[in-house]
Amino acid sequence: MRDTLRLLRASFPEASKVVWRKASRRLLKLKMDMTGADQDERIRAERHMRGREQFASLQRADAVVVSFGKSGRTWLRVMISRLYQQVYDLPEDILIGFDNFHNMDRRAPRLFFTHDNYIGDFTGNTDNKADFYDKKVLLMMRDPRDVAVSQFFQWRYRMPSEKKLLNEYPAHDEDTPIYDFVLHEGGGLPKIIDFMNLWAREMDKMRALCLIRYEDMRANPQTVLTEVAQFLELPADAAVIQEAVEYADFENMKKKEADSGFRLSGARVAPGDKSNPDSYKTRRAKVGGYRDYFDDAQVAVIDALVEARLDPVYRYGAAAKTDHPAE
Repeated sequence: MRDTLRLLRASFPEASKVVWRKASRRLLKLKMDMTGADQDERIRAERHMRGREQFASLQRADAVVVSFGKSGRTWLRVMISRLYQQVYDLPEDILIGFDNFHNMDRRAPRLFFTHDNYIGDFTGNTDNKADFYDKKVLLMMRDPRDVAVSQFFQWRYRMPSEKKLLNEYPAHDEDTPIYDFVLHEGGGLPKIIDFMNLWAREMDKMRALCLIRYEDMRANPQTVLTEVAQFLELPADAAVIQEAVEYADFENMKKKEADSGFRLSGARVAPGDKSNPDSYKTRRAKVGGYRDYFDDAQVAVIDALVEARLDPVYRYGAAAKTDHPAE
């Protein structure tokens, strides 16, 4: 009964926010229809609206998790959720989503997860990260080559057509080969590198920042999760850390996704098609797996692009290729 009441306390505010977001999008579409807005105007208006919504959450957040899409954030979210569940005795199988844990126990912080792709459209801060300067920022990065390949499968099997248009991905009905997608300026490697480079330039301006890499999490998840818990000021001992790592094991997450095992998560952690392994949110978890999709000449072009353009602070250049062998 106690868990049921706490779930209700957390789910009602979340449900109301979802209803409000959907209503806002419908009203915006109606307004654009009435004014005869063209496609560019519609995109600018929706990005501005999404940015306003996210900026409101950013301002209220106690800490922020920033990552480019498909960088392993769901895995990190599951581990962090499990830490809070243990420390604050919260119901199992619910993922932290900004303030839902806070609504169940005021000691749990508001943790805002963002891919940071709309806030600048509202504030105008597109060439800096001033919106984040006074926040505690947990910055999660992954080899952009692996991210680009994962983005391809996200685009092909999971992404709604309107989201593709909104974020400059290849059009919904295009049959874009994976190599062309990875080199695409809109949704591919160049865009990911630009995102990472801007954050690299702005890191020193944050009030507090913790940079973690997906590859380090794969190599030693206990160490990285301990660092995360300390940064978030979460009193989690070694046993709690170990249990959270085991709970978020790849095979367990894959099973929970297939069985809709994460309550109140909607489509966030659900396969596009249960029969298609490439449509799962939890897809491969392989370090350096991008090489499996290209011939040697294509890999050389992709590697050269990263070597030439990516800030070395992330250690994904040629010298780092052997840091974490493919699993």
